[in-house]
Amino acid sequence: MCKNYVYIMTKLFFSPHIVCQQKQLLKCEEARLQPSSQCDVCLRIQYADLQICKHQGPSCCNKKMEECYQAAVKRETLQKIESYTYELGNMLSSQLDAFQDMFQYLLSFSQGHLSSLLEGTYSSLSRQALPHVNQLFSSLSLYLRGANISVEMTIHKFFNNIFPIVYTRLINPGIGGSVTTSSTMGDCLRMIRQDVKPFGNYPVTMAQELAEVLEAGRQLSLALDKGLEVINATEHANLSRDCVKGLAKMVYCSHCRGLTLIKPCAGYCLNVMRGCLASTAELDQPWRIYISSLKKLTLVMAGHHSLELAMLGVRGHVNEALLYAQIHGPLITATVKIRSKIQNYDNCLSLLFKCKNFGCWFGGSSKPIKK
Repeated sequence: MCKNYVYIMTKLFFSPHIVCQQKQLLKCEEARLQPSSQCDVCLRIQYADLQICKHQGPSCCNKKMEECYQAAVKRETLQKIESYTYELGNMLSSQLDAFQDMFQYLLSFSQGHLSSLLEGTYSSLSRQALPHVNQLFSSLSLYLRGANISVEMTIHKFFNNIFPIVYTRLINPGIGGSVTTSSTMGDCLRMIRQDVKPFGNYPVTMAQELAEVLEAGRQLSLALDKGLEVINATEHANLSRDCVKGLAKMVYCSHCRGLTLIKPCAGYCLNVMRGCLASTAELDQPWRIYISSLKKLTLVMAGHHSLELAMLGVRGHVNEALLYAQIHGPLITATVKIRSKIQNYDNCLSLLFKCKNFGCWFGGSSKPIKK
């Protein structure tokens, strides 16, 4: 990508094959045949009333020609600015679309990977747990697109939501028939999940890993989008009168002497364009910082394929968390009872252990669910 805004814009406007040595003197009548000029070239005028293309001796131009050259160079320069800013903007837009497509593919693949685990290994949980899986990946997708969402809170919310299902269908399957997302018992279990830690440290590890790599992906998407906004905002440049005069003198004044094949030197081009782009000179340093930041984000994204590995690791983290809950089922049940007493969740405690011992009846059931 471009590093120096003024230098690159200058390179865009003028051919890199700039030479001062090649000269060819043409007659005034021949100058009118040059494709770069749409202005009529007059015969040599001994005393032309010129304001820009002044030189000693006869001239092929008059004042009207000089004005025509100014209009021509302004039109040509603006066309080149629009053409190359469109090309740069299209490149940024294509990269943004490619990154977002990749993110969505990884999310979709990881979601399918996790869903297949639940359906195949934990079939008793899958029907009630799959909506929470969908919600998890939907939130992560919104985060990558710039939504104000916390990845860590999203992960912990997912584990909070599946804890009632795991507790009543995996740890204590005898009381699992009536726990729904809106049930009082489900709310109780969600409230004490982080105190009970039924999944060990796997939710914390998963949240930290995803937060780190998704932040890089999010920032890269936002940076590309912001670059596109800047390019679109600067697409329509305003050329000052002094800039147009300088461009006309640099590009066309040699025509007034019959020298239509002479190109301006590189240093001359840079000086003229620095004057034309003086109003955008403040963009140079921020643009350098922007490019440097994009490089760093790209390296983070590419480093050891960290995003791909983190997304593919979601299934492993959830599986280990569920295995932990299975293995430590009796301890988790006892801890739930203790935490309920400590935090004075009397209603929760009553419901949890009444269900465990005598069966449950919640609003969504037509009759009590027995063990």
